[in-house]
Amino acid sequence: MMPLLEEVHVSLKQVLVEAGSVIEYVYFPESCVCSILARTEHVNPIEVGMIGFEGMTDMVLREGDRTPLRAIIQLSGTAWRMKAADFAHCVEAYRSLNHLVLRFKETLAIQFAYTALAHGSFTIEERLARWLLMSHDRARRDTMPLVHEFMAAMLAVRRSGVTTAIHILEGAGAIRASRGIITIRDREKLEDIASGSYGVPETEYERLMLA
Repeated sequence: MMPLLEEVHVSLKQVLVEAGSVIEYVYFPESCVCSILARTEHVNPIEVGMIGFEGMTDMVLREGDRTPLRAIIQLSGTAWRMKAADFAHCVEAYRSLNHLVLRFKETLAIQFAYTALAHGSFTIEERLARWLLMSHDRARRDTMPLVHEFMAAMLAVRRSGVTTAIHILEGAGAIRASRGIITIRDREKLEDIASGSYGVPETEYERLMLA
């Protein structure tokens, strides 16, 4: 597949896949992090999933595929991309790749399910802790450029709610927040705060993809 891949730099809030449009490329994040959003005409978008170096954007099965979900960049960096038609051909031609894609689809479905659980059953600070842990997993660095407005949009809450949740996480010694920067200080505390909203999708990823 390497001859078919092109390395690109992607910037904050850049749209990789637009909802409803024909998918032109499949992206494989390397140092960037991508948010998957669900949206309708009359409702603000909400993040339903997140991918980084461990995954890829929409799994095209045939040329001309579309998706109702939007993929945007959460943390800028580099990615590899392949034309959707080339990827569809590879999936059809290589059985091992097809099996790998199916396993990744399963991990993403589990992540989506636990995102829905988090939105419906956990407090804002628990959800924010989960979101920061997932970002930390994919960014692979303790300090991340994240602003309150963006986090509020991803969690579908008011900015004031995110500000309060950040103060709670700071008070617990889990993070440090400055202008547009979040630093993870104590990951174990952050996992304690996230409670059961974090952990199951990550364990399932290891079982399905790395075992």
